Amino acid sequence: MNFQKYYLVVLSALSALVVFVFPTDKNTTITFALFIIFATVINFCMKKLDTFILRSYLGPLVMTFFIALFILLMQFVWKYIDDLVGKGLEWYIIVKLLFYASSTFVPLALPLAILLSSLMMFGNLGEHYELVTIKAAGISLSRVMRPLIVVSICISALAFYFSNVILPMANLKFLSLLYDVREKKLAFNLKEGMFYDGIEGFVIRVGKKEKDGNTIRDIMVYDHTKHIGNVSLTTAEWGKMELSPDKKFLVFRLYNGTNYEERVDLRNNEATRPFQRTEFSKQYQMFDLSAFQLTRTDESLFKKNYEMQNVRQLRHSIDSITLQLAEERKNLELSYMNNLKYYTRLSHGARADSGLVEIFNPSVIFNFNAKDRYGILETAVNAAKSSRENLTTSKESIYNKNKLIFKHQIVYHKKFSFSIACFLLFFIGAPLGAIIRKGGLGMPAVISTLFFILFWVISFAGEKYAVEGVVPPWQGIWFASAVLMPIGIFLTIKATNDASLFDADAWVTFIKKLFKVKERRL
Repeated sequence: MNFQKYYLVVLSALSALVVFVFPTDKNTTITFALFIIFATVINFCMKKLDTFILRSYLGPLVMTFFIALFILLMQFVWKYIDDLVGKGLEWYIIVKLLFYASSTFVPLALPLAILLSSLMMFGNLGEHYELVTIKAAGISLSRVMRPLIVVSICISALAFYFSNVILPMANLKFLSLLYDVREKKLAFNLKEGMFYDGIEGFVIRVGKKEKDGNTIRDIMVYDHTKHIGNVSLTTAEWGKMELSPDKKFLVFRLYNGTNYEERVDLRNNEATRPFQRTEFSKQYQMFDLSAFQLTRTDESLFKKNYEMQNVRQLRHSIDSITLQLAEERKNLELSYMNNLKYYTRLSHGARADSGLVEIFNPSVIFNFNAKDRYGILETAVNAAKSSRENLTTSKESIYNKNKLIFKHQIVYHKKFSFSIACFLLFFIGAPLGAIIRKGGLGMPAVISTLFFILFWVISFAGEKYAVEGVVPPWQGIWFASAVLMPIGIFLTIKATNDASLFDADAWVTFIKKLFKVKERRL
């Protein structure tokens, strides 16, 4: 297959799929149209070397992306396995949940895939001496990286679009569905010889279940729907279990049984203790199974969460919360100044000409008689406690609103840092692969994992510090990118100059020269 011939067709199909599958506006459609035009120009300007480089890069990129996504998805499954198993969920509900979950893992999987694939690709070129051949033909490493730089820019732009448009929608779908799944009751599971209270208002015990799964024997059903205790009991020798046609009710057909009921609704029941016993040869009893059905919560209840908002909505939310915070601080300052100036107001029973009792003059209290003095002190203590509680509540509210603003700002900056991280990790993986000259999933996987762990730990620590207000949110989020940038520049310079960064002999020679310089100085 000629890669250059089908490049535009594949790219146009993917862009059209994104436009039609996900909700887009006019500006998004125009953006994708410009992207296709830009890709067309690049397509006709590509040379055979560019085609070879892109073909060598895009394959490992797609493979490593889905591998990383699968690993993260398995971590999610193991984390929430207890909430998924035993609830009788339909297969399409589980598929939807896994699909939405995998969409939320893209900000972790894509940077790792870019780092690993670029390292693998240049490592393979170096290991098979293809990179040496290209350089021998007078083509520099920067020229080899040129088409991949363009691709990285496009991936970074798409990453920002994903984090700003698709990710909030995926978070909304995922978290709302996960909430409903976790709230769903376990599936109906009636075991022999055990009391089952999964159906609200009833406790059921079955002595034995036949192999057909429907025939039950030695049945006891306690009715608690009146919420007055164990006053109603139904027993039967055997029966049949079956679902109603709409599967909303469980029907028990009971045979040869007895109903026992204490008539607590009659007059003087505490003295007479009336008791009713009714025998039957066949009886039907129905149980509502609506609680076992998956009930979907209105998604609009989750839309105000910061994880479900785009850049424009985050700006609006930050401004709104900031105004509320300023108003609360103003009210708190006024309350603090009033409590600092006056200790409390006198109760209505105190002397009218007494005015206010100042906190800095406690001897004023002795101007009142003992009875009024006790009332004044009690009123003052209660007012002081009330003021302290109000101040504590206001302080906690201000702290929570500050924290909420920080979380909004963190999500806002992460939408930009995600795309920049994809670009920076390429400039770490590509030159690093050209230096170590090892392909495959061995050495590149180990090195890329170490760099990604470094990136993730720094990002996680910066986010935690930003949430607690130790550092500004923009510093906490962009600190990882600030650390990666000099590393990428250093590795790119070393790879361009053909430096033997991982050559043991070169390091031994460097150390010997260093010791010789020290001996001369001594």
